[in-house]
Amino acid sequence: MRKILFGVIITLLVLFTFKYCGDKQGDKIVLKESTDLIQEQIKNVGKLVVTEGHFSEVFTYKNSKLVFGDLLEAEKQAIVIVNADVTIAYDLAKIEYKIDQTTKTLQIISILKEEIKISPDFEYYDIQADFLNPFEAKDYNAIKKTVNTSLMKKIEASDLKSNAQNRLISELSKFLILTNSLGWTLVYNETPIQDFSQLNNLPAILD
Repeated sequence: MRKILFGVIITLLVLFTFKYCGDKQGDKIVLKESTDLIQEQIKNVGKLVVTEGHFSEVFTYKNSKLVFGDLLEAEKQAIVIVNADVTIAYDLAKIEYKIDQTTKTLQIISILKEEIKISPDFEYYDIQADFLNPFEAKDYNAIKKTVNTSLMKKIEASDLKSNAQNRLISELSKFLILTNSLGWTLVYNETPIQDFSQLNNLPAILD
């Protein structure tokens, strides 16, 4: 009788051990599959061009200098029409993140600041220059620098950056949906993101 009871106990222990190991192996497979899905989602986002805009500006350039011992003033001027295409993008291919299988968290450590690309097209009209004060390369460089500064101010005053951040949040929401569906947690820096309202607060953090 003791031998039979002992045999039953051994059999149960063996079955429990196999089941325990099988469950552990199954958990590892699920974790790996979840990790692969998250990494694939991040990879698919890639570089996201979030918004584009167009600006036009008319700029009058004037320059003068004294010549012949300050006896004469040589002037030059030009009217410049600028049409510029502007692109604001977040390079999410370079997003810094950490996947922790133990705590089942996807931690977004940092997101690179937006890239602002200005592609201006210059048209010069009514160019007037004195023989003693001709147009030179430094004049065109000064015009480009002034125009770019003016365009940056217009971009800051427009809704392009906020539109870009809205597109960014839309992409990050995909991470939130995926992590929630897998039973994982999305974390930005050290803050767990539980719902979309928290994502909407990210622009303040990014600025």
